[in-house]
Amino acid sequence: MSQKLAYKRALLKLSGEAFAGGRASGIDFSVIERLADELKSVAATGVQLGLVIGGGNILRGATASEQGMDRVSADYMGMLATIINALALQDILEKKGVDTRVMTAIRMEELAEPYIRRRAV
Repeated sequence: MSQKLAYKRALLKLSGEAFAGGRASGIDFSVIERLADELKSVAATGVQLGLVIGGGNILRGATASEQGMDRVSADYMGMLATIINALALQDILEKKGVDTRVMTAIRMEELAEPYIRRRAV
């Protein structure tokens, strides 16, 4: 007997700090591997996943701003950190056969698709 899904879509926020594992900063690829396995198993149930990924394991814009960096530059650096994490997760998921797309409001067509709400949902 097949079980009906409670939701056909789910949105998950992944803290950048989760990408660091037990490290103070950076990316622990073994953590991303395990995360990708979990995400693949959820996707296999038919649930469409949307992920919002943080970049705090690389840089926090607010912290850089507090240290005297221009707030806009610091925020852009934080946004770039989220893209770095997204690309790391995308690579591992696609190697596991999971279709992905990285979307961003910052133009960088070689790395990610532009965020357009109607395309995202």
